[in-house]
Amino acid sequence: MTFRPKLVRDRIPDIIKEAGKSCEYTVMDDQEYECCLLDKLYEEIDEFMEDPCVEEAADIYEVFLTLLSNNHLDLNEVLLVADSKRRTRGGFIERILLKKIGNECNL
Repeated sequence: MTFRPKLVRDRIPDIIKEAGKSCEYTVMDDQEYECCLLDKLYEEIDEFMEDPCVEEAADIYEVFLTLLSNNHLDLNEVLLVADSKRRTRGGFIERILLKKIGNECNL
């Protein structure tokens, strides 16, 4: 099996070395980092879908926080906007699947 380079948590190289193994890594530039963060988010979501547990949710949350920071977005502001949208447009609790929008005009 061939190892595919991937974004890992900051302490992973140290943990590998502490286990008596060697590893090679590089620090990415901004553009590559943003792409890898998005790939990592999809990876963590896939893992959550296979095993919906707190551990996988925490991984999604960590990547989400990093994406916010990398894009200069404040978590508290995101939470305020989410609350506002929930109040005005609702959440996703009622499981509504929109199937069609008609373009009839009743005058």
